[in-house]
Amino acid sequence: MTLFEKTGLALIAALAIAVFSSYTVNQTEQVVITQFGSPVGEPVTSAGLHFKLPFIQQINSFDKRYLAWDGPLVEMSTKDRTYVQVDTFARWRIADPLRYYLRLHDERSAQSRLEDILGSETRTAIARHELIEVVRTDKNRVPLQDVSLTGPITGEGTLGVLRPIRDGRNIIAQDVITAAVPKLAEFGIELLDVRFKRINYNQQVLERIYQRMISERLQIAERFRSEGEGAAARIIGNKDRDINQIESTAYKQVQDIQGEADAKATEIYAAAYAQRPEASEFYRFLKSMETYRKVITADTVLVLSTNSDLFGLLKRVEAKAH
Repeated sequence: MTLFEKTGLALIAALAIAVFSSYTVNQTEQVVITQFGSPVGEPVTSAGLHFKLPFIQQINSFDKRYLAWDGPLVEMSTKDRTYVQVDTFARWRIADPLRYYLRLHDERSAQSRLEDILGSETRTAIARHELIEVVRTDKNRVPLQDVSLTGPITGEGTLGVLRPIRDGRNIIAQDVITAAVPKLAEFGIELLDVRFKRINYNQQVLERIYQRMISERLQIAERFRSEGEGAAARIIGNKDRDINQIESTAYKQVQDIQGEADAKATEIYAAAYAQRPEASEFYRFLKSMETYRKVITADTVLVLSTNSDLFGLLKRVEAKAH
């Protein structure tokens, strides 16, 4: 073998050793070096060109960016025994790549561990709170309220009024984070955030909610009816009172007018018939005739005394006829 060939082989060998002993770390990566499956040295987290022993050492790259965990839709029970379907998601990152490699090895195992721990802590947190705590964001949020539920006429009532809450969904999510952080730290994972993506009611719970909504609306309708009936009764009562007052006032005015007219007529009659004795006698005669006309009819049977004025008048009429 010539010197040229030996030199070429040496260069090729040196180049191969250089290629297999160097590696590049991207800005989004962090690397754990293993030798025969065991980690060697500290994790490499700085980007750039690095070196390792060729052939016997292997590089294991892990993502250094924020990673996503999207949990499944899981049914769980609240403190008041109401079943809801909770869908959660989280953000996490590999904080300790060496521990992460020793405990989990890859992201698939990490996702499985996240699902176990976060799912368990979510169930625990939901089970410690009632449904109203789970569905409302926080205790300071004031939900929109239907004014018809609190009395459209009086402005009072408690129908549909939500009771105050202690925490809210944000605090529940923070409880999940607080409980899960130390458990995930054992696997080299830093939990950044956990949120509730969606909370659905169980089908049976939905039926109960619909029935409650129907019941509330029926109560509202019944209250409208009762308030309307009360208002109608007040209007009718006021109408009857006004009618009675008007009729009584009119009757009083009629009686006053009639009384004044009778007094005036009597005064006129008295002035007319009191001028002469014959006029007075004629007036008594007219009044007697009016009395006879009212008392005596075609079917009237009279039993008269000979001393009565009526008998005397009839007797005078009979005498004049003869």
